[in-house]
Amino acid sequence: MSEPRMNRFHVKKGDTVMITAGDERGKTGKVLRVVTKKRTAIIERMNFVKRHVRPGHPLAPQGGVIEKEAPIKVSKLMLVCPKCNQPMRAGNSRLGKGKRVRICGNCSEQI
Repeated sequence: MSEPRMNRFHVKKGDTVMITAGDERGKTGKVLRVVTKKRTAIIERMNFVKRHVRPGHPLAPQGGVIEKEAPIKVSKLMLVCPKCNQPMRAGNSRLGKGKRVRICGNCSEQI
């Protein structure tokens, strides 16, 4: 069996997404980073975890407990259309020169 393609996701950095599972279900946020190797994404101000760090850490030079965003599986995210503001499945369409663009499944607006 061949390995799944790991470099194409339905979410990209800067997209607005809705979380569909877990404690944060139903909340929306902006994608800060996509980690393709682990198939996860980090969403702005979502899924906070506490980490104990030693003194000298760049985020807390004096040490202590810090809160930061933890990654969420990409399969638990749905894109939110900027026009109709609804969660949707992205479709693909080709422009004149063969450039691929994502379109909203609800209102057919280009993302």
